[in-house]
Amino acid sequence: MKAVLDDIVLAEADKEDLIRIEGNWYFPPESVKGEHLEESRTPYYCPWKGECQYFSVKAGDSLLQDRAWSYPQPLPTAFDRVGQDFSGYVAFWKEVRVTD
Repeated sequence: MKAVLDDIVLAEADKEDLIRIEGNWYFPPESVKGEHLEESRTPYYCPWKGECQYFSVKAGDSLLQDRAWSYPQPLPTAFDRVGQDFSGYVAFWKEVRVTD
């Protein structure tokens, strides 16, 4: 599967390597092209997943604020809820198309 914004592939991995959480596809960290992401200082804490790291997405000359996120160190109880470890996996906001 691919995460694509304006014909730029941000991440690519086999579907079985992705994790679906709350309707969002989370890509393994090694499948994400880091040159298209810039760490954001926007704080967020999910009550069941833990502290979130947001990223702004670079698309050409544009920088789309907080359009990707990850949980670098999820709460241990989140692994039980999700069924596996999703540390560092990255999900994308709606402007980014996730396709087969």
